[in-house]
Parts: sequence; structure tokens; C-alpha cells
Amino acid sequence: MGKTYVAALIARQLAAVGLRVGVYKPVASGCQRRRSTIVSDDALTLWEAAGRPGQLNRVCPQRFAAPLAPHLAARAEGKQVDDRLLRRGLQYWRKRSDVVLVEGIGGLLCPLGKDQYVADLAYEFGFPLIVVSKNVLGTINLTLQTLVVAAAYEDGLPVAGVVLNNPTPPDDDLSRRSNFRELQARCRPPVLAEIRYGQKQFDRPVDWMALARGQNRHQTAQSMGD
Repeated sequence: MGKTYVAALIARQLAAVGLRVGVYKPVASGCQRRRSTIVSDDALTLWEAAGRPGQLNRVCPQRFAAPLAPHLAARAEGKQVDDRLLRRGLQYWRKRSDVVLVEGIGGLLCPLGKDQYVADLAYEFGFPLIVVSKNVLGTINLTLQTLVVAAAYEDGLPVAGVVLNNPTPPDDDLSRRSNFRELQARCRPPVLAEIRYGQKQFDRPVDWMALARGQNRHQTAQSMGD
């Protein structure tokens, strides 16, 4: 949980050292209607974190209002997800960026259509994944399941690492004290960092560009996203 928050922190860190950062979310549902326009708050957050590069409507070119899987949200509006645009939209950012961050939609097995999942896009893009895990009871199981899916999909999706996020204040969930250590012990990809509640930085330095360069299957761009 908290993919947008984590991606925005990464974008801001990369932009701060002078890199041209592209941000892309192929499709979004559960967007807000503002007059005659459907707006993705996630896209706006990413765009501002990256320093407002390019055009905002290119960050997330397909936006739907219903809080459903994208293909169902599109159907509720009498539309359908444009498969070509899902892929073609990335090219806009490849051409003008030193690094591109792609935010996923739901999890790897979130459907985008009858026979298409987020994992299919992740595989085609070839970028290393950052798995964002919410620090709550059950996150060990959910994180390991995500890593199993990544390893088993086609010939494997490259995973750069895991980030543990705390989007809510501390409470009486005792697992929150041990989840980081447990994930470190059980995840094959490294647990890169943790974000404490309300913090605007990671609890330790991470060289995001080194991770992108080291695991990117497609050498024309680098990206991080979950």
C-alpha cells in the first residue's frame, strides 16, 4: 500500500540531484470528477514530485471514475481500456527523461482486460520492480506472495527490492515492530528501506539509479514502480 507516496518520494529524490524524471501511470480508476474532467490525484502527486515535467495529462492518459479494476471502470462509462495506449504512453517519457518511474495499478494480478494483467505490462516494460508493502499484520504473507508471482511470471519479473510503508500512526498491532526484520529474513530481493508514518524520506539511503541500471532488461530507460 502507498505506491504513489513511495514513487513520489523516489521521484523527488532523483529530481533533486538534477535528473530529468518521467512519471507514468498507464491507467487509473477511482478518479475524481471535476466539472467535465476526470482527474487522477495519483498522477498529479507524481507529476509535482518530479518537478512538473512534460504534460500532466501524459502522466496518466487513461482515467476512469468508478473504483473498480480498470477494464470494469471503463465499461461503466461505456468505454474500454486502450491496450495500445497503455504501452504507447510510455514512449512520451522515454524520449524526454533520464529515468522513468512507472506506478503500477493495484497488484501484479490486477486485471486490465479479459486476458491481460498488470504483470503483462511489467514484463513488457522490463523495468525492475519496487514492491511496496504496508506495515500491518499479514504483510509478510502478502509480500512473499507478490514475490512468488513476480518470479513465476513468464521467465521472471526483475525485483529490485521491497519498501515497507507506514501510512497510518502507530497502534496496538504488534507485528509492526517485527515485520521489517521478518521480511529481511524471508525475502530474496533486499528490503531496501522503511518509511515511518508522516516521514518524507526513507529511513536509510538508497541508490535508486544503481538499482535501475543493474536490473533493467531494456537498456533504453530505467524505471522503478510496484
